[in-house]
Amino acid sequence: MHINRFSGNYAFLSNFWYCKIIFEDIEFPSVEHAFQAAKTTNPNEREMVCLAATPVKAKRIGRKVTLRDDWEKVKIEIMRGLLVQKFSQDEMLQEMLLSTGDWELIEGNTWGDKFWGAVLENGKWVGRNELGKLLMSVRCQIRAQV
Repeated sequence: MHINRFSGNYAFLSNFWYCKIIFEDIEFPSVEHAFQAAKTTNPNEREMVCLAATPVKAKRIGRKVTLRDDWEKVKIEIMRGLLVQKFSQDEMLQEMLLSTGDWELIEGNTWGDKFWGAVLENGKWVGRNELGKLLMSVRCQIRAQV
């Protein structure tokens, strides 16, 4: 079994889910906000992302920031840290994540993201699904601690 849409009953798996996230001493309203801000070391650009009205707007701003030199090397570990924080600090979110059991989590999408997610092609999910893998890893980590 798998979950392939982070919407509806599984919207809590999305980085757009509102929850307090601290990244480098700045409070963000979602993982998406914090992740997009982490792309840059420019304090003004980080503030613009932080103040974005929605995660969608934060993502749009994040596409235009000055990328930090080491971004490709650190982006997966930054995402892991943000997800650990999201699901460790909120008991309800923790329980919801654990309730997914051993199901495969696939960040299925229609916008073509084959790095963080996967796209359905000819009946098969194609893509690295890094977000799904990180969520399953965090789920295992939390399960081991409970």
